[in-house]
Amino acid sequence: MTRDANAPPAPSADPPTERGAPVIRTIAMPADTNPAGDIFGGWLMAQMDLAAGNVAARRARGRCATISVEAMTFHRPVFVGDEVSLYAWIVRTGRSSMAIQVEVWRREREGEVTMKVTEGLFTFVAIGPDRRPRAIPEA
Repeated sequence: MTRDANAPPAPSADPPTERGAPVIRTIAMPADTNPAGDIFGGWLMAQMDLAAGNVAARRARGRCATISVEAMTFHRPVFVGDEVSLYAWIVRTGRSSMAIQVEVWRREREGEVTMKVTEGLFTFVAIGPDRRPRAIPEA
């Protein structure tokens, strides 16, 4: 059987269990849709920023701010009722900044098949009480 070149990629394997439990797990709701009825990409990006921010604040032991998002890729749509799991991990740490990879996986409400839907690389900087960059403590 040949695969249609225009068809979306086949469902991915299981989520990255070597990364541990999801940082966030939520349900996509009707209020999160775009005019076409699919889950709005901006909602997914906000969830990703929350997940990455959680990882950044834990590592920096304090306040952090998003300074960039790069390599954002939307692989598949998310639909109302899908369970959305966000995995995030640090890929690089500098003096005051860190890069955090985020993957978003969906599971249909009544099924067990999971698939990666979105991924991106978020960069955060640790912020001190003066709202200026500060050094990230040793691990």
